[in-house]
Amino acid sequence: MSTRAEALRTMTPQLIADLTLYPTSEGGKKLTIQLGYGCPSLVSKAEPLAGYDGWPLLEEPLPPGSSRRVGFVFLSGQEAADIFRNAGKFYLWEGRFIGDAVVVP
Repeated sequence: MSTRAEALRTMTPQLIADLTLYPTSEGGKKLTIQLGYGCPSLVSKAEPLAGYDGWPLLEEPLPPGSSRRVGFVFLSGQEAADIFRNAGKFYLWEGRFIGDAVVVP
């Protein structure tokens, strides 16, 4: 049985974005994210909150307060990628906003 991380290693990104995880001191995660990590991605911070499950395709762990250009895949597929591409920016949610991603054209 393969893990989610192993499955993600084989996937082609649906979009590329410059991902920034907020520092822990500013409400970001306490732990480093690893390949296989996923969370809801939202196009807006406005309520009602609505989003799509997404996974950054990390080659190396990404600690809070760091930024990196990464690919993303989404459970809803290209539909979600197109919505985020049109918005130009989206936010990672884990009970609070923990980061944002600026889409690379």
